[in-house]
Amino acid sequence: MVAVLDRILSQSAYSHDIDIPIKKIDIADWLFTLPEAEYQRCCAPDHIAAGVTITDDGRRMSINVEQIGTGLVVQHYVADEAGPTYCRMNSISDVFTANGRTQVNVVWELIAEPIDDNRTRYTNRVTAHPTDVFMDFLAEHGLDYEAAAAARQAAGGDHNRRETPMFAESIARRALARASGAVS
Repeated sequence: MVAVLDRILSQSAYSHDIDIPIKKIDIADWLFTLPEAEYQRCCAPDHIAAGVTITDDGRRMSINVEQIGTGLVVQHYVADEAGPTYCRMNSISDVFTANGRTQVNVVWELIAEPIDDNRTRYTNRVTAHPTDVFMDFLAEHGLDYEAAAAARQAAGGDHNRRETPMFAESIARRALARASGAVS
């Protein structure tokens, strides 16, 4: 499976400010301990299921199932980098459409930056690249790349816009729970 990295299918980034100092934030901890019900609350009804696992070579993975526009998407996010203030997750994602199944490469960046001593800005950046499977799928079905990219941009941007504040607030709740000793 080859991602066509010089082409962008869609890209969006949204931010939300939370009243938590950056030193209390741990995005990787949140991501890899996120209960499925909390994931579902972060973009109802789009978020369907979530779980964590590892790759054969021991890298951490987050598996997310969600509806983005008209496509059911199964994300297989592998951690390229996973730290307290930055995670870069990379997925060859299965997309189930009315025309059948295809795949896209999705890079999900979760970013925390200090605003001041007591506030943090969370940014959720999602970039999708076509894969060779996706390009073959378009050709097989006589679909135009520009039209497919426009549809993905609209659906993906709308989804990201809605989930970002919920993710940020969930990260803040996890930070508060850790600070109070409610979770380890």
